[in-house]
Amino acid sequence: LSSVSGDRGQLEQVLVNLCVNARDAMEQGGRLTIETENVLINQSFVDSHPWAKPGRYVLLSVTDTGTGMSAEVKERAFEPFFTTKALHQGTGLGLATVYGIVQQHGGVVYLYSEPGQGTSVKVYLPAAARVVRQPNDKIEALPPRGDETILIAEDEELVRRAVVQLVQRAGYRTIAVATGAEALRIVRDTSEPIHLALLDVVMPDLGGPETAERLRSLCPGLRILFASGYADRRYLERLPRGAQVLAKPFRTDELLRRIRETLDQT
Repeated sequence: LSSVSGDRGQLEQVLVNLCVNARDAMEQGGRLTIETENVLINQSFVDSHPWAKPGRYVLLSVTDTGTGMSAEVKERAFEPFFTTKALHQGTGLGLATVYGIVQQHGGVVYLYSEPGQGTSVKVYLPAAARVVRQPNDKIEALPPRGDETILIAEDEELVRRAVVQLVQRAGYRTIAVATGAEALRIVRDTSEPIHLALLDVVMPDLGGPETAERLRSLCPGLRILFASGYADRRYLERLPRGAQVLAKPFRTDELLRRIRETLDQT
């Protein structure tokens, strides 16, 4: 994603305001989606979208599945103090503030909405053209890769899916499960060699340390890497001596480096 040049506090306010509006439009619940992407607005797009300006942008989209807006409401949505909320439920300054901040940053904001179909607010922020001020020959090393099979046991679905994606992008094969019991079943039932198990320390049925002990009895050469978001000694003292522990939250390069180090241990 390209960089943008802007005031961090103001851009955070843009995001918060859009999310609050989305929440208020989904009184019975729904889905809030926040997306970013690089986009190029060319002249042909401007010809069919008069509000747009040519250039390279980072597009921030905030979309909800709420009540949506009528054409009349959309026309006035960015007006200061215009609101469809009941008395004492809002000032109507949320979208007006968003509009003002985006304009100050040289960007454009557009709103798509249909009654009963939800709303998507598109914020186009100019991509920054940054110039190197002095030469620098420092080259960051790429995260290490591999082709081994990694068993991932993590009970939080979003974390599990993210880890699987990161590890697969680095070339590894993955088997993902939500519990220690599932990890044991996989090792018992699969004929495919498993080279490393990445185990969450705290899981609902069998914790990481108990799972590791049973896994090693089934597969003595299996490498183990623990992941933990807890610094509490109660959890860390349960780990075997010399255990490899990755602290959550972790960066991508740190995750891949620790996986490679654990696999390469002699």
